[in-house]
Amino acid sequence: MTFAELVDRVASNGPFQFLHTVLLGLPILGMANHNLLQIFTAATPTHHCRPPPNASMEPWVLPMGRNGKPETCLRFAYPSNASLPNDTQGATEPCLDGWTYDVSSRDSIVAEWDLVCNSGKLKELAQSIFMAGILIGGLVLGALSDRFGRKPILTCSYLLLAASGSGAAFSPTFPTYTVFRFLCGFGISGITLSTAILNVEWVSTRMRAIKSIAVGYFYTIGQFILPGLAYVIPQWRWLQLTVSIPFFAFFLLSWWQPESIRWMVLSGRSPKALKTLRQVAAFNGKKEEGKKLSLEEIKLNTQKEVALAKAKRSVADLFRTPILRRMTFCLSLAWFSTGFAYYSLAMGVEEFGVNLYILQLIFGGVDVPAKFITMLAISYLGRHTTEAALLLLAGGCVLSLIFVPADLMTLRTVLAVFGKGCLSGSFSCLFLFTSELYPTVTRQTGMGISNMWARVGSMTAPLVKITGELKPFIPNVIFGSIALLGGSAALFLPETLNRPLPETIEDVENWSVPCLWPQQSSSARKPRAFPELSFSRSQRAKKSKQEPEAEKASQRIPLQPHDPGLGPS
Repeated sequence: MTFAELVDRVASNGPFQFLHTVLLGLPILGMANHNLLQIFTAATPTHHCRPPPNASMEPWVLPMGRNGKPETCLRFAYPSNASLPNDTQGATEPCLDGWTYDVSSRDSIVAEWDLVCNSGKLKELAQSIFMAGILIGGLVLGALSDRFGRKPILTCSYLLLAASGSGAAFSPTFPTYTVFRFLCGFGISGITLSTAILNVEWVSTRMRAIKSIAVGYFYTIGQFILPGLAYVIPQWRWLQLTVSIPFFAFFLLSWWQPESIRWMVLSGRSPKALKTLRQVAAFNGKKEEGKKLSLEEIKLNTQKEVALAKAKRSVADLFRTPILRRMTFCLSLAWFSTGFAYYSLAMGVEEFGVNLYILQLIFGGVDVPAKFITMLAISYLGRHTTEAALLLLAGGCVLSLIFVPADLMTLRTVLAVFGKGCLSGSFSCLFLFTSELYPTVTRQTGMGISNMWARVGSMTAPLVKITGELKPFIPNVIFGSIALLGGSAALFLPETLNRPLPETIEDVENWSVPCLWPQQSSSARKPRAFPELSFSRSQRAKKSKQEPEAEKASQRIPLQPHDPGLGPS
């Protein structure tokens, strides 16, 4: 009996599962708000130099830029108490006395801390620091959840996000604000990791994909909620507080969440696991079935999975053979380019000159058909073709923005929305594709490394936007080129459509890899550095009969559930 069969014994599709999905999904709504919050809290309002205190009372004249619009970072220089120039000629100087902002529609951290002109890069730095919190949180909290359990990490992450988000709303200075935003990202990473595991823990195997998609759509709906909140609450501090306060409630509700059954059994807490299973059985109306479960039965039927879980694997296993090295390199590039280009578009909404609230609704809405079309494509065209096409199309859209004039806002918006939809689909495809490419013995390690590269990409994207101060087209050249590079790398990956999941490294070695250069036949390959991988299938079958069960178990680790539907992190 496996963990999934234990859950089936106590009804895997009952009222408990529905309530469990809702309790895990509701915080994901708020998580989308935090991920994209700076679109509104860091919006740059119309601004110009503030007149010096000794200027005359005549109308303030601004120098004109090359685009025919008033300069935002320069003013005319003139002696004290002199009259202001009445034309657009004359010497200019920086805004020595600060700026005047139009905050009639909404205020932001930009207006409060003067994050414009030479300090404009600090706005992008704040978003990168937030993404760095997500990256570091994943590395730290992942290890802690293995030691202390999924539920304690989830509960503490809710509290951390609530406290740090509220702290950001009361930040007196910009450095304090960035510290709290880093902690927000740290907490979000803990929520994502724990939700990904707990989400599929209490359903049957055939329902896991459906439940993952269901929770993923909570994130998509959250993207619709954010512009509505921002429209109703134009003050950035109140908006920051509004999206953070609900996590105090989620913190309290999380105490009702049960711990991962798999983690309890693997960590030697089988009595507590039995008690939890019986409580769930009673909640689902199968109390008698729950009473039939015994501690001895659980220990006996899960001892094989416990032995499998003790197998230790490292990142070095991802580079043991040429095909694994190629897969790891290509997947890392695809994940990095997807996160890199996705957040370049998602966080650049105000650059397109369209109403900020409407455009964010469109950007969020495109994820709905994008995910659906991607699911159809990977089911009929294959993972390999779909992933390459999505990244190549996204890269083409981003590069096309370079050649579209700024006054053609509608065309620029269409290209950006289409590109963002392609990148959203790329995320959905990569989660499934990566889990199918890596063998069981390295699957969880491979997924962890891949997710790390996506977070590195999302952290780097805001910093690349700073290069726009040199030439406006440079960021799009970089974003588009990296997306094309990621799409090209996907062409070197093997197809997994209608193939069984590989269990050993040899299974991957025996796949024929569709790539741009011919492959050697298996008989012509050179001897490997690892002799145990050179056995044929018939030899491996004979050897497996002679090996004791414990030795075979050490060659595999169980597939840990991973949620593909939480959206970008």
